[in-house]
This record gives sequence, structure tokens and C-alpha cells, in this order.
Amino acid sequence: MTKNTREEKDTRPLAVITGASSGIGYELANVFAENGFDLIVNAEDRGIVDAAHAFRRHGGLVEAVQADLATFEGVEKLYTHIVSLGRPLDSLVLNAGVGVGGEFAETELQDELRLIRLNIVSLVHLTKRILPDFIARESGRILFTSSIAAEMPGPYYAVYAASKAFVQSFSEALREEVKDKGIVVTALQPGATDTNFFARANMLDTKAGQGRKDEPAQVAKDGFDALMAGKDHVVAGSMMNKVQAGMAKIISEKRGAKISAKQTKPASVRNRN
Repeated sequence: MTKNTREEKDTRPLAVITGASSGIGYELANVFAENGFDLIVNAEDRGIVDAAHAFRRHGGLVEAVQADLATFEGVEKLYTHIVSLGRPLDSLVLNAGVGVGGEFAETELQDELRLIRLNIVSLVHLTKRILPDFIARESGRILFTSSIAAEMPGPYYAVYAASKAFVQSFSEALREEVKDKGIVVTALQPGATDTNFFARANMLDTKAGQGRKDEPAQVAKDGFDALMAGKDHVVAGSMMNKVQAGMAKIISEKRGAKISAKQTKPASVRNRN
């Protein structure tokens, strides 16, 4: 690599995207790469290596970090890699997350605790590491993958919906804290999206799991555009998602829980009742 090529690479903005081996995270990394960003991409599985290879077709630097962010050590491993590049970070995209479906009394405790560690703890942990540098430079962008599930209680994936309510609240609170410090904080709120989420969450036998879903590439583009425009949040995907998010703001939580349950109740529970 020539000196000029190295200098050109170093002047490209750098983005970190977690949960980037598939789904919305993969498409987020792809849209950042398409728009001239170098990338540090993370996932817990080996698929992140193949994903990184695909992102390199856009011509930028792509570093893959395989680490389980549901562990303290995994988050520190990713952060150490970010620091090791010795370059300012432009965008932090915290997308890694998992769902657990079913009746709360019957789901596995360890699955729910892992969900909390990944969806909430790792997000707070990595933001805590990165944000002070953003503040010192008076520059930086953070995109949190929230959900329209954040807008109302979520029976039959109760801990997941509660975790996204945390993400949404945390995002809005952080945005207020740093709004005068040159930092943008945006929450991406997708609805049902055509990823492996429903299979991994054991929710394929729900109406939500069997219903219409948005394309992850469109969701990712909506999130990228909102972040670059400095918006506080974006309800991504179909118009129905926007209708649902708007409706959730005007109905009671009790009513919202009943509406949500119709979409997330497993077939086994419906048949039992």
C-alpha cells in the first residue's frame, strides 16, 4: 500500500457495527460501507468473517472482531480493538441483540439473563467506553437499534420488549445530555423484519412470526439516513409500523399489552385457551 493510499484510508470515517453477521446489522454495515466508511464489525459467530469479506467489496478497510458481547470480556475485547487502530471513531452502531419468546414462567432463566446482558448491559458498557472520547472531540454519532416493541408492553416476549423500552429511554436521555456537545444520538425502531430473529426467539408459531415483514436493507437505510440527518429516532420500514408506534402513544399500556399479545402469543397457548 502506498503512502497516499494509506493517508486516503485514514481520512475515511470509521464506524463500529455490532451484530453485523446477519439481518439488520449486516445491512447496516453494508450501507455504511457503501457510503464511504471504514468498518469494525462484530458478532459472536464465525459468520462475521464472511460478512467482513463481503463488505470489503466497497473498497474500505474492514476489521472483523468475533466476540460475545453478552460477556464483560467480549465487550472489552471489542473496545480494545477499536482503540488499537489509533483512529477517531465517527459512528458507533449498537445493534447486537436477541429475543426470547414464550410464556415468561416457562422460558429458561439463563436465556432471559443472557438477553439482558446482550441487549442492555453490553450497550451501556460499550457506550460508557466510547462516549467520553466523543465528548472530548465534540464529534460522534451513536445509533441504537431499538424497536417499535419499545412503545408498549410485550406479552410472550416480555423481557425482550422491556429491554427495548430501556434502549429507547436510554437513547432519548443520552441525546438530551449530549445535544450541545456535537454528538448525534438516534434510535432505530424497526417492526417485524425478515431476519432470523423469530426463529432464534422461538416465535415462528406466532402471528408476528408468520406475518408480513420488512426488508432488512430498507430498515438499515432508514436508520443510516436518520443518523446522518441528526434525527432523534426513526420508525423504520412499513407505514404499518408508524401507525402502530403512533397508536401506542395514545392508548393505555393495558390496552397495548392486549393488542401486542394477539401478535406474540404462541400457537400452543392459543390452542390451550
